[in-house]
Amino acid sequence: MDVDATENPKLHVLFFPFMGHGHMIPMVDITKLFAMSGVKTTIVTTPLNVPFISTTIERSKNSGFDIHLKVLNFPCVEAGLPEGCENLDSVPSSQGVNLDMIAKFFKAADLFQQPFEQLIQECKPDCLIVDMFFTWASDIANKYDIPRLIFNGCSFLSLCISDSVNVYEPQKKVKSGSEPFVFPNVPGDIKITRDQMAVIFTQNEEDELTRSVKKWREAELKSYGFIVNSFYELEAAYVDHYRNVLGRKAWHVGPVSLCNRAIEDKVDRGKKPSVDEQKCLNWLDSKQPKSVVYICFGSAVDFNAAQLTEIAFAIEATRQHFIWVVKKEKSNNEEDWLPEGFEERTEGKGLIIRGWAPQVLILEHEAVGAFVTHCGWNSTLECVSAGLPMVTWPVFAEQFYNEKLVTEVLKIGVGVGTKKWVEVVGDFVKRDTIEKAVKEIMVGEKAKEMRSRAKAIGEMAKRAVEEGGSSFRDLNDLIQQLSSRRR
Repeated sequence: MDVDATENPKLHVLFFPFMGHGHMIPMVDITKLFAMSGVKTTIVTTPLNVPFISTTIERSKNSGFDIHLKVLNFPCVEAGLPEGCENLDSVPSSQGVNLDMIAKFFKAADLFQQPFEQLIQECKPDCLIVDMFFTWASDIANKYDIPRLIFNGCSFLSLCISDSVNVYEPQKKVKSGSEPFVFPNVPGDIKITRDQMAVIFTQNEEDELTRSVKKWREAELKSYGFIVNSFYELEAAYVDHYRNVLGRKAWHVGPVSLCNRAIEDKVDRGKKPSVDEQKCLNWLDSKQPKSVVYICFGSAVDFNAAQLTEIAFAIEATRQHFIWVVKKEKSNNEEDWLPEGFEERTEGKGLIIRGWAPQVLILEHEAVGAFVTHCGWNSTLECVSAGLPMVTWPVFAEQFYNEKLVTEVLKIGVGVGTKKWVEVVGDFVKRDTIEKAVKEIMVGEKAKEMRSRAKAIGEMAKRAVEEGGSSFRDLNDLIQQLSSRRR
């Protein structure tokens, strides 16, 4: 996405993503978009997160873009974290999520305020684009009279629902956790249950997490607006509602993953892939178009052995070709979660990637026909951009909202029917249910219709970031506003 910003090439925007791959990856892409648009950009991270973004930054710099990297030490020990715990992926946990450690990680993020302010004095940026979790950034921005835009990595639908929850609290007006309710003042009569929402929105007593939600809300009201990884055609009703009915300022600049056009740019997003990309592409090249199911649950979801076993049995029963990304590494001993003989029986038909996968590269390959996903917004949008339908398996965060967008609004997905928001480990789903959903998306009666609809939306996504497209225009408008404000 190349935007003419020659009127004021010295506009300087500073970016600070939260230290988690789901936040860092899209923020790096947004930083690149601004740099490609003629803006001076600086992205901030911590020492142990540098390897995840440095290759991309260096490649952009070598292409002639004005892009820089600044490093701030992460106060992990001061916050009670182990030395070297600088990314959400490295937060110690056993049997799911460790809420105490997560709270300490956020405490460490709060301790960034003073060193970040010193960096502002040194760099003198014209604008801050900072993650939602750094609530103190709005106060710093106001102190130095520079606009602060919030990035929270979510959709416009999620922003609308968040406002509804804050204002009306519909989740507290139902009699049970399984009773469906509609979000007031949100287009489309989106229904959900209390069990499918984060505990911080459903509990009555106040604690550290609920106080954090209040701080996020207060910071939002002080900010210049939101920058959103989405495009108008994908969720027009929610873009219009958020801007025109709720009166909020927001700019859609996505899908930001589409700024990565070269193979190496698609591969170098986040961690180093655990599989050679050429080996992966060669394997896909050997398959028929739209014959492969891609299965991946993002960087945060960590299913237990019992759930992985159910997935394995289900995949085999579907008789579909597959690429399956699992977080658990293969040990010297036989993996106790993998059914005996599974890899032998699926040899040539399946590829298991243990660790990190070049997801965008895989989704864009013509052999891939569908994506089994946790509905994280990055994965959802990358799948949309590739023009593929989804099997939706939300686990936590705002993933149940994203599922509604995919299955009910866009009608390009089939759900596995998860009923409860269970952080990291997920609500258990049986093999028969998984098998049924995969078959429905690949060879079912409505598979062809969903695939056609998904392909059309994928073409809209690509047009959105091209010259004259909706996201191209929004990015251009934002840069012009920031330039005018600076002058």
